[in-house]
Amino acid sequence: MAFKTSATSSNNAGHANSWYAASAHDKRVRPTLVGETDADVCVIGAGFTGISAALELAERGYSVVVLEAERIGYGASGRNGGQIVNGYSRDLETIAGRYGADKALALGRMSLEGGEIIRGRIARYGIDCDLVDGGFFAAFTDSQIRTMAAHKAHWEKHGHTGLEMVSRSEVGRYVRTDRYAGGMIDRFGGHIHPLNLVLGEAGAVEALGGRIFEGSRVTAVETMTGRGTHGTRVVTDRGVVAADYVLICGNAYLAPLMPEIHGRMMPVSSQVMATEPLDADLIESLLPADYCVEDANFILDYYRRTADNRLLYGGGIGYGGNHPSDLTGGIRPNMVKTFPALKDVRIDYAWSGNFALTLTRIPHIGRLSEKVYFSHGDSGHGVTTTHLLGKILGEAVSGHAERYDVWASLPNLPFPGGKTFRVPLTVLGAWWYGLRDKLGL
Repeated sequence: MAFKTSATSSNNAGHANSWYAASAHDKRVRPTLVGETDADVCVIGAGFTGISAALELAERGYSVVVLEAERIGYGASGRNGGQIVNGYSRDLETIAGRYGADKALALGRMSLEGGEIIRGRIARYGIDCDLVDGGFFAAFTDSQIRTMAAHKAHWEKHGHTGLEMVSRSEVGRYVRTDRYAGGMIDRFGGHIHPLNLVLGEAGAVEALGGRIFEGSRVTAVETMTGRGTHGTRVVTDRGVVAADYVLICGNAYLAPLMPEIHGRMMPVSSQVMATEPLDADLIESLLPADYCVEDANFILDYYRRTADNRLLYGGGIGYGGNHPSDLTGGIRPNMVKTFPALKDVRIDYAWSGNFALTLTRIPHIGRLSEKVYFSHGDSGHGVTTTHLLGKILGEAVSGHAERYDVWASLPNLPFPGGKTFRVPLTVLGAWWYGLRDKLGL
């Protein structure tokens, strides 16, 4: 039987044809930069990292210009699963083993801050983005449960008190399916409408005097010399920003600008779909606590309920940023395995987007020159980490670089084989871990 898929339009030009774009509260198109202007800080990229940094700086009294090649939240920030997942793409035990206990302690202190920043800004600026608290990590095997329990014990050493193990018999409190052997809840997790969040934060930047230009792709960043001039010129097709500082926050959508940093990350695609609105009793029976869910497999699935009672379900992976021609083919069967009652529901929206992966799976943050900073490579944990690192970039510009220095000291490595072989070698590794998932190892 053929699956039902609707050709529903988002009616939001310049964005992916997603449920997020269709339900965005602010569909205004910002102007394109034309001519010359100046600012204390020019931010390249109007996703979570760039807007988080711009808002931190605007709150500190800096004049800020944000340049976005497409639309605010065009990339991963406006296409992701909308889950507030605390921590990083590598656990704190791994960080301690690689970089030392002092680095793990410092990153552990910051590991809940991204979610705190999000909630603080939602409250401060009255951002309507469907915030719901609570997340559930689902385990398929006893081995995954043991790993979760070990992570929980380590997290608690760093002050995370919101975690609780869930037995097989208790899974139904959070998700009604027979696929899981147990799991763990994070009461400090949650979910949001990510595009409405970044649009609300962008509105806060503008309310504080910041300026945001869409359709303004940066073509060059030039260092200036001479007295009385700003240190850097940021050039677009139709304009120039002269600024004292530049923050490069393009992430997976940075290419071809700045190959010296773009070459140290790899774009990776993930697919997301949203069902038709479901009967309220049905969606409540499937997700009784309204927590977001992600499973513990290497190539994981993630899903949640939306404010209008759709099931938003994501998964899949495409190294190198490749997007499958059939956006639902890889994830709809998993949704039906999880919730057989949804086998005949219509899919109204399906989309794909890229996030930036580093070889270490740790974000890459640093400087290209004295006053040109960058941050990228959140490696699948971007909703919270981008907010944290955007704030830290703002701190560094304002002369408080202690936390920036911790992140910048973490080594970033090139992918083996360079751009030519990074995709096939990564695919080979993913195949091995995917096989382990299937075998329950």
